[in-house]
Amino acid sequence: MNFNHLRYFWATAKAGGVMRAAEQLHTTPQTLSTQIKLLEDRLGCALFRKAGRRLELTDDGRVALGYAEQIFSLGAELEAAIGRSRSGPAVLDLRVGIADQVPKSIAYRLLEPAQSIEEPVRLICHEGKMQDLLAQLSVHRLDLLIADEPMARKLSVKAFSHPLGRTAMSFFAAPKLIEAGLSGRFPKCLDGAPMLMQGAASAMRQRLDLWLADKGVHPRFVGEFDDAALLTAFGREGSGVFMAPTVLEAETCQQFGVQVLGRTTELVEEFYAISVERRITHPAVVAITEAARGQFLTASA
Repeated sequence: MNFNHLRYFWATAKAGGVMRAAEQLHTTPQTLSTQIKLLEDRLGCALFRKAGRRLELTDDGRVALGYAEQIFSLGAELEAAIGRSRSGPAVLDLRVGIADQVPKSIAYRLLEPAQSIEEPVRLICHEGKMQDLLAQLSVHRLDLLIADEPMARKLSVKAFSHPLGRTAMSFFAAPKLIEAGLSGRFPKCLDGAPMLMQGAASAMRQRLDLWLADKGVHPRFVGEFDDAALLTAFGREGSGVFMAPTVLEAETCQQFGVQVLGRTTELVEEFYAISVERRITHPAVVAITEAARGQFLTASA
């Protein structure tokens, strides 16, 4: 495959049309169209179709664009790596995936020890859904995945879960929500109260549902969020009661202006480092796992 043809296709897809891409590449639309046609002939499929005056990607075109972006991203990483090796001391890249249910402050605390090792470390962090991040981990696009649950055994990905620690959970509410009518002792004050929940697929959501049933408490579920930061943002504005790790209790109150309704050690959030290595060898990952096991998380359980 001629990668120049692939780059012309990529530029056209990103620009939204041949004319604009030709201007950006300082070539003629005719030349650009010819190069794309050669790529289509090589792949045996059409990559674009006309939609009025503009071009849109076909299904095959969208697949090709995804591969093109990965190829050029890897090329940029290669150039950067070679450039760093020539310009100064070697920098150790640590590519980390962070599941979107992991609170940002927890992620920071877990990753901070990686920057204290002797070798210079460059953190490259990606946030997303666990399934997507596991796919990247399986093809070595990530060195490590930070998640709030271990990897399910039924998945075909060959990876290993390393426990980092655990923390109890606290319940918070904005002052205006408390003043509006939250009454009674915890956890009975949650009965009938508006509540913001983690996504149905999250490990903590399943534990919370069982805990509420055990306590005979029935809040009104007014919001469900896959992203922990978005859930907290709604909680700050008084949309509902929300949970966060007890280890972040003081920080949550100070940052978001909320108050603690109560806490329980019966609900525990666990965090894991998932890697393709059974025995961790990456120096930065070793620092992360060793620090997590001996510091705040275990102390808060």
